[in-house]
Amino acid sequence: MASKAILEQKQTVIDEIKNRTENAKTIVLFDYRGITDSEAKELRIKLREANADYKVYKNTLMSRAFNDLGIDLNEALTGPSAFAYSDDQIAPIKVLADFAKDHSALVLKVGIVDGEKADQAKLAEYAKLPSRDGLLTMLAGGMIGLVRDLSICLDLYSEQKQEN
Repeated sequence: MASKAILEQKQTVIDEIKNRTENAKTIVLFDYRGITDSEAKELRIKLREANADYKVYKNTLMSRAFNDLGIDLNEALTGPSAFAYSDDQIAPIKVLADFAKDHSALVLKVGIVDGEKADQAKLAEYAKLPSRDGLLTMLAGGMIGLVRDLSICLDLYSEQKQEN
């Protein structure tokens, strides 16, 4: 049986995983086998630029943390798994999916986005979405179009009133 110190250390890691899971809007589990150290460093830099990060934990500790939170991800916890997390819903998924295009060794397994489980297909759909900034730009463009159309209508209306 493990000593008390080892059990306390494991519980500390489990609590860390639970804390990161509860405080993140998105978590993604991915297989990192075959990625070199330099590629892992490159991935970490790209994730940090997107206000995300990843960490590698033992599957048994992640399983215990997820079970404590009532999250069933046990089928994804086979083989080496890394744990990416972020406050942004889409950014880490996009970074990981883009990285996986260039590095076939990285495989997305499963994720949780805003409390909902997302399988590989759902993660692929999320990866195709524009970024938050892109969506805001589209929204602003649409709103500017409405204001422009309104100003044209008001101008035509005022010209019509002046003629009468």
